[in-house]
Amino acid sequence: MMDSLWADTALPTFPPLEQDTQTDVLIIGGGLAGILCAYTLTQAGADCLLIEADTICGGVTRNTTAKITSQHGLLYGKLERQFGPEAARLYWKANEAALRRYRQLAKAFPCDFAEKPSYVYALDRPEALQAELAALERLGIPAAFADRVPLPFPTAGAIRFEGQGQFHPLKLAAGVARDLPIREHTAARAFEKNTVVTDHGRVRAKHIIVATHFPLLNKHGGYFLKLYQHRSYVLALEGAMDVRGMYLDAAENGISLRNYGPWLLLGGGGHRTGKPGGGWAALEAFARQYFPNARETCRWATQDCMTLDGVPYIGQYGRHTPGLYVATGFNKWGMTGSMVAAMVLSDLVQGKQNPYAAVFSPARTMLRPQLLANLTEATASLLTVSKPRCPHMGCALKWNPRERTWDCPCHGSRFTEEGELLDNPATGGLKGE
Repeated sequence: MMDSLWADTALPTFPPLEQDTQTDVLIIGGGLAGILCAYTLTQAGADCLLIEADTICGGVTRNTTAKITSQHGLLYGKLERQFGPEAARLYWKANEAALRRYRQLAKAFPCDFAEKPSYVYALDRPEALQAELAALERLGIPAAFADRVPLPFPTAGAIRFEGQGQFHPLKLAAGVARDLPIREHTAARAFEKNTVVTDHGRVRAKHIIVATHFPLLNKHGGYFLKLYQHRSYVLALEGAMDVRGMYLDAAENGISLRNYGPWLLLGGGGHRTGKPGGGWAALEAFARQYFPNARETCRWATQDCMTLDGVPYIGQYGRHTPGLYVATGFNKWGMTGSMVAAMVLSDLVQGKQNPYAAVFSPARTMLRPQLLANLTEATASLLTVSKPRCPHMGCALKWNPRERTWDCPCHGSRFTEEGELLDNPATGGLKGE
């Protein structure tokens, strides 16, 4: 089955917008980030409205592996070097606060939440693990080194975070969204100051939150330079072992593992969207080697927005856009990222101080090595003489034989073989290509 384990969950449905309206806060995008923003604001008594171009949780949210953890690979040493120890600690505190909120929400909205340890393991050369563990100790972040982990292949050890979590994302979304002011099949077509134009009417709002995975507006914020997209793949196996935790290889293209019910979820095979990579073939080879008696029941792929420095962009959309906010670039950690966005943005639109806002501010420096890589990729694609072209910014699309799609290596838009839009930032299909 080419769909995720979560995909058959019954979600509430909502009508489209019917007429011009106004609200204090308009949220654009009905994935988990947008839904949690709407829920947090509604709980605070704020007047808000969420619009979704299609149906809620129809994109990246339904394709997550749904780990809720503050352990985001070997990140904390990097954060300490780039931003200093206080910012690194605040990043951890924000994600731990997100984990606590999920734990509380799971009591009200049953979603198979389970507390699990989280591990980053290395297949060889444990020096990177030791360096990260030293950074964690300096920052006062509780972690431990595990010489052995319950995996069917040898490792050089792992860093363990206790008390992390995993869950069923659409069960939670279904419960949280049920009574929210949501309008589906209502795409944002244009922005006019504090008004958003849709096919079904205009929405006037004091504050607008763009939670559309990849931001819609090019003329503010430079997100077409600050973000690229990365595809990764998942196999669900029955008859494999219980690995008793959540695992991520410290290597860039390694394997992630977690259990859900009778299934073991293997993730990996990743690559920049529009470029070649291991895909499901890499996961199939791994499963044959280490889980030879397991049976694949479904597979799926997902796409993540990656920032220049490994930290999401959550806050004011651009330097000159008061009242316009963004949540994007969760760097494969969309569950905690979505909740952090809800915490930060709900405070900002209500005029409150938030202790984590500065860490995630989109106004921070763009001068990172990844910027050059993004510019190089975009320039090469723009100069390539071929069709079809991406309607977002004109980059040459690449054929993806694995998924039979046209993919954009610049910014990650994807289209079916017939030209229908699958993933943004493009807002329409391939017309006349």
